[in-house]
Amino acid sequence: MDTKAEAKLSVFDIVKQFFSAVFLISGLFAFYYFSEFPLLYRVLGLIAVVIVVFLLFFSTHSGKTVWGFAKESKQEVRKIVWPTRDETVRTTLLVFAMVFVVGLALWLLDMFLFWGVRLITGQG
Repeated sequence: MDTKAEAKLSVFDIVKQFFSAVFLISGLFAFYYFSEFPLLYRVLGLIAVVIVVFLLFFSTHSGKTVWGFAKESKQEVRKIVWPTRDETVRTTLLVFAMVFVVGLALWLLDMFLFWGVRLITGQG
């Protein structure tokens, strides 16, 4: 990502961001206000509003920054070395075994503590 610390915030960008929020809220309001219309038409209208909002937002400096971050994140995900199926199976079985061992140890500890408390209080 860019290491520039400067902010290019113009009045036009602020107006675009404001109208993006207004359009999105208006689209959600219209979706519920026009509940007598079929659901298909309302969903298509809402999708159209969301597309317009995204286009409007991503034409601002902030939107371009978010888009650049998303593209760089996608490139970073491609660099990940994923484990093989065999490694995944072995790791999963090891986790199950450790959960069983720790669960057994906690159960034994609880059983002996409960037995000790009953012995001390004279209930057993």
